[in-house]
Amino acid sequence: MDKVVATALEAVADVPDGASLAVGGFGLSGVPNVLIEALYERGVGALSVVSNNCGAMESGLAVLLAAGRIARVTGSYIGGNKEFARQYLGGELELELIPQGTLAERLRAGGAGIPAFYTPAGVGTQVAEGGLPWRYDGEGGVALASPPKEVREFDGAEYVLERAIRTDFALVRAARGDRHGNLVFNRSSRNFNPLAAMAGRVTIAEVEELVEPGAIDPDAVHLPGVFVQRVVALTPRQAADKRIERRTVSS
Repeated sequence: MDKVVATALEAVADVPDGASLAVGGFGLSGVPNVLIEALYERGVGALSVVSNNCGAMESGLAVLLAAGRIARVTGSYIGGNKEFARQYLGGELELELIPQGTLAERLRAGGAGIPAFYTPAGVGTQVAEGGLPWRYDGEGGVALASPPKEVREFDGAEYVLERAIRTDFALVRAARGDRHGNLVFNRSSRNFNPLAAMAGRVTIAEVEELVEPGAIDPDAVHLPGVFVQRVVALTPRQAADKRIERRTVSS
């Protein structure tokens, strides 16, 4: 039951080129930076990434993006990342852009064993009708567009069918975790980390504070250890390394 792995490099040692990854975090909150850096050090490439965004300020997934290691992104926010926009518009990167709530539910459904679901989000738009540019040809044309999705009527309203997401691996960051993989997330980092963890067939968690089994009240657990296969304890310095994307102060 002890799922603790000595180092981040050891934890991601079996992630191959071309793997699919669900990566937690929201902006720069709760991003598994240490695990991402370990993937970078290993030289893994051609990755298909599912994440709310693709890093910012040369942090998080932006490390892999800048190195040309990401081939496809499924996400809901790409603003503020000029390198992402450059690669996407230049035909170097494939992007499936979907509503944020739909992304969250697709991850959760994958972890819950639900193959698909209907949602009103996207009805009457290219999300449902198809035609969203997934990949450009580098000359301003669309090389690959999204296909149309099934739309059904329930009680007089239309809903679009969305497929659940399952990935080969998931990388998440938690505030606390025990040796059995039970995790607690702090504030905004709870948005996508639990959902990404559920979607991964092999989920690796970096934890800021590692505690012994029983130290976390069962009622306080945000993600049960059944969804987690490996745990990496961060050093105090790694745990304290938290960037602020947009610093604001009151007058």
